[in-house]
Amino acid sequence: MASSNSLTPDELTFYQDQGYLILPGRFRADVERLREEAAGLLARTELISKDNMRCRWLPHHLTGESLFECYDPITDISPLLLKYSRDPRLVEPLRSIYGCDPCLRHDQLIYKPPGCGGYSLHQDFMGWPGYPTTFLTAIIALDAIDTENGCIQVYPGIHKQGYLSPIDEEYHEVPKEKLVGIEPVELKLNPGDVAMFGCFTPHASGFNRSADRWRRQLFFCYNAETDGGDARDAHYRFYNDWKLKKYVAYGKTNAYFA
Repeated sequence: MASSNSLTPDELTFYQDQGYLILPGRFRADVERLREEAAGLLARTELISKDNMRCRWLPHHLTGESLFECYDPITDISPLLLKYSRDPRLVEPLRSIYGCDPCLRHDQLIYKPPGCGGYSLHQDFMGWPGYPTTFLTAIIALDAIDTENGCIQVYPGIHKQGYLSPIDEEYHEVPKEKLVGIEPVELKLNPGDVAMFGCFTPHASGFNRSADRWRRQLFFCYNAETDGGDARDAHYRFYNDWKLKKYVAYGKTNAYFA
């Protein structure tokens, strides 16, 4: 039975046709609480290290300075954010899409400070054994998100073509020539808005060109219960092993996870 948090038929049709969806204001009343949690986690200096695989870094788009950008994962060190990943305001829309319960698979807290670089065009699907085709990202915006501070851009409708890269357990960028004639949509969000897109939706994000504005977003990624079930722990074991091999290949031998 549908709840007040379920998608409307029009919202579900839009998501299925376009590969993304924005749900305005769902967490507007929670923004200050979430910002306080993000600030507290940013103060965990014992965790923030270039050798800690939980932490992600990107260069400043002008100076090249390495900037701390993201915790990945986050819910295992924040009971509050784990609670939000199970909130009906997220779970019920996902249940509308899946037709069954969603299972949390991957989670990140992205800070994207002023000057921080962005991400090139890609799809979230990975050609790993058993990777779920129902992998879906739900974002909660903690700040106002726009072009200046590096909002995500999605390419609508392309998800219907499936995965556009070789299935070989490697990360691949999507060549722009595969998207000729498709105009990207910027996911401009107000604090507390939710955005969703599936793993076959190509997307990218720009630099944070603002002088003093962060672009903090919570990323909660799920799969359908019928497509892999509750496999977050196994997913992160594989993911961290995959990352460690990449680090060693690039000569980074001091990597650890904490």
